[in-house]
Amino acid sequence: MSNLQQIFTSFLNSQRIFKNRNALSASFTPENIPHREKQIEELGKILAPALLGSKPSNVFIYGRTGTGKSLVSIYVTRELVKVSRENGNNVKVIYVNCKMKKLTDTEYRILAYILSQFGEKVPFTGLPTEELYKRVAERMENNGQVIILILDEIDALVEKVGDEILYNFTRFNQELKNAKLSIIGITNDLHFITRLDPRIKSSLSEEEIVFPPYNAAQLRDILLERAKIAFNPEAIDNAVIEKCAAIAAQEHGDARRALDLLRVAGEIAERRGEERVTVKHVDMAHEKIERDKFIETIKHQPLHSQLIFYSILELAKREKEITTGSVVEFYNEVCKKLGIRPVTERRISDLVAELAFFGFIETKIVSKGRYGRTRIINLKIPKNIQEKIYAILLERFY
Repeated sequence: MSNLQQIFTSFLNSQRIFKNRNALSASFTPENIPHREKQIEELGKILAPALLGSKPSNVFIYGRTGTGKSLVSIYVTRELVKVSRENGNNVKVIYVNCKMKKLTDTEYRILAYILSQFGEKVPFTGLPTEELYKRVAERMENNGQVIILILDEIDALVEKVGDEILYNFTRFNQELKNAKLSIIGITNDLHFITRLDPRIKSSLSEEEIVFPPYNAAQLRDILLERAKIAFNPEAIDNAVIEKCAAIAAQEHGDARRALDLLRVAGEIAERRGEERVTVKHVDMAHEKIERDKFIETIKHQPLHSQLIFYSILELAKREKEITTGSVVEFYNEVCKKLGIRPVTERRISDLVAELAFFGFIETKIVSKGRYGRTRIINLKIPKNIQEKIYAILLERFY
């Protein structure tokens, strides 16, 4: 028997720690969502008119990563569809993750994806965008449905293709007679709506729901619920839940981070052939996740934040001193090469501040005498992580 066969056989014969490890993944939608009752009720009341064939208000959902925005949106719309079917109504939900590579990179691709949800396939390229809009409208009209379009990470979509696409979506309702379209926009950016063109903001006429971060006690309740589904009885120490919740509470109340920590701790215990998950496995999981945190964080940043950090990494290879001015100049050159519309200098300043907040860089203002003052940027992450991130961004852009 080969070493690999021994590994697989040993795994099959070992005592199981996990009963359903998928319960600890971000894509899992539980039957019960603790500490989001208010938001669930609020979103449910907004969307309820769809059950009578009326158009619900557009909704923008705000909150930090890991506060349950996507989970609640999927849960509420799933229940909405279930009730609509039971009562002979026709509600359709289309969920779009706007950070999915090669899915929402262009206006054409997102329209093609929406059409695919109606069962229509279109070529990857070749048709005029206006034709795709026409086909989407026809599909909606023919189905005679109330359509709820969930745009998760909507800020990433606008950064990639511009905000005109939102205006075009709202115009569907002017053309449709038998169908209605409502939008749920989900974003981590509390200032997203203020940066939209006033004409587009007016056409959306949105309602807003804000999701606050979880505290340690709330995270503990979430982990206890998931642990019952994920682990076999007696496979986990009670102190494990407490420690995972405490660590995640210190990191902005991120439930996704707490679930990741619990899952990785379980996987470490399983791979070591141990029967129970203990606090020592949480410590090991935390160390591993911290090591990978910067790489995962940059992967999930908006497009222009990635472009700016890529510019900083490139300049670090060429120059001893990186200034915000040189970053703006290099970033604009990169955007021009890639055919991407650059954001304003004010927005660049905001994104640089966010990179500093996440610990990728640090900035300081230095005096240049009679030449005034300038902001200097220094990288804070280890060299090996810089190289890994550089390779990831290089692959994405080129």
